[in-house]
Amino acid sequence: QVRLVESGGGLVQPGGSLRLSCVASGRILGINTRAWYRQAPGKQRELVAALTSGGITDYADSVKGRFTISRDNAKNTVALQMNSLKPEDTAVYYCNVDWAWAGRGGDYWGQGIQVTVSS
Repeated sequence: QVRLVESGGGLVQPGGSLRLSCVASGRILGINTRAWYRQAPGKQRELVAALTSGGITDYADSVKGRFTISRDNAKNTVALQMNSLKPEDTAVYYCNVDWAWAGRGGDYWGQGIQVTVSS
C-alpha cells in the first residue's frame, strides 16, 4: 500500500509564503493527476490545484496567480508553492494522487497538514 506524506505546513503571517511537499512511499503506476485539496473548519474539502500527467494545470480561482503546483518524477514528489498567503487560505491541506493501471484504478490521500495564516 502506497502512503503519501505531506510536509512544509505551519504558521505564516499574511503575505508570506510556504511550500508544501508530498512524497509517495512507493512507485505509483498509471498516474492521471496529482492534486492538492484543502479543508477549512466547517467547510467542505475543495480542490486547490491539480497537475495532470500531461502537464496541464488547474487552479481554484481563489489561488490563481499565487499558488503553483509542480512535480519531481525522480523524487516521486508533488509540491505546492504558496505565495501571498491570506487568512482565508488557512486549512488542512491534503495531497492526492489519482491513478489507473491494468484495469484497476483509485486514488491515494495523504494524512493532511495544517496551514495557518495569521498575524
